[in-house]
Amino acid sequence: WVAWPTPRPGAMRGVQPSRRAATPPNGTVCPKLEGAMARQVHVFRSPDKFLAGTIGQPGEREFYLQVVDGRRVLSVACEKQQVAILADRLGSLITEVARRFGAEPALAGAPDDDVPLLSTPVDAEFRVGTMGLAWDGAGSQIIVELLALTDEEVGEDVVLEGGGDGPGALRVFLALASARDFALRAQ
Repeated sequence: WVAWPTPRPGAMRGVQPSRRAATPPNGTVCPKLEGAMARQVHVFRSPDKFLAGTIGQPGEREFYLQVVDGRRVLSVACEKQQVAILADRLGSLITEVARRFGAEPALAGAPDDDVPLLSTPVDAEFRVGTMGLAWDGAGSQIIVELLALTDEEVGEDVVLEGGGDGPGALRVFLALASARDFALRAQ
């Protein structure tokens, strides 16, 4: 596996970190790394939908990433820049996977005009801090991991790891075509 952690919100030059606290919109507090709470990792393998969406008017929008598998829906709050970074890194990873392993997304045109919308009501499980990507060669899937924002630094060793202590996480396994479609729509 090759993990590609992405910068924390505001780590890009010229982007100010969010003034929001590490508390997600639903009011629950994200666990700290040194807390006694065990890490909760939400895993979705081959979900029906993985999308980025917004709620609100321009200038006041809240950005979300949402994964849907049947009746199971999970949303996480994020920054606009994080969506752009995720789309860019997914595109880079897909290109690298094709170059190194010969695996390419199934041929299809651009994503259809039927843009998927967020399932409502949107109740964010947490606000995204660290993001990571990996290629699962055995399953021929891209793994997207979104970790909850915490007050503590999150090391690369926490990304794509199982239980233990650490921030909550959303782990999504995507076929190359689904990852490509997300990246195209999110740009």
